[in-house]
Amino acid sequence: MISSYTRFLFALLLALALGACNQTPDTAGVQRHAAAAVESVVEIDNSVIEQAFEARKSDVQVGGRGRVVKLLKDDIRGQRHQKFLVKINERQTLLFAHNIDLAPRVPLQVGDEISFYGEYVYNPKGGIVHWTHSAPRGDHVAGWIMLNGRKYQ
Repeated sequence: MISSYTRFLFALLLALALGACNQTPDTAGVQRHAAAAVESVVEIDNSVIEQAFEARKSDVQVGGRGRVVKLLKDDIRGQRHQKFLVKINERQTLLFAHNIDLAPRVPLQVGDEISFYGEYVYNPKGGIVHWTHSAPRGDHVAGWIMLNGRKYQ
């Protein structure tokens, strides 16, 4: 014979399970979870960037690290972008275009070491990295820049 306490626990668990089924989807939570999953598997080395540069490929999601070598004037045409150069190896320097209308400005100084995740675009000077911010419409993989343990996204 099943005790009334056991019946009560069963009914409570059933009610909680059914209630969870009627919840509206948390799309922001899903996007945060997906971004966290991407970040956890991103290899923070520059091999994918180096391969994309050698193959002259663009629109490649990349993670990497490097040293800030020059701060440039912001691009204020259209959406505003913080621009700076990052050296990732002896042969390759990347131009970063970090959208400061969608993400906070990164308080960089020449010599700072950063890690990043964004979209690489080939050019013969080394390449450009952009999409280093969240995607407000969820239509692109979110990127980020990490400086001194703080993520700018």
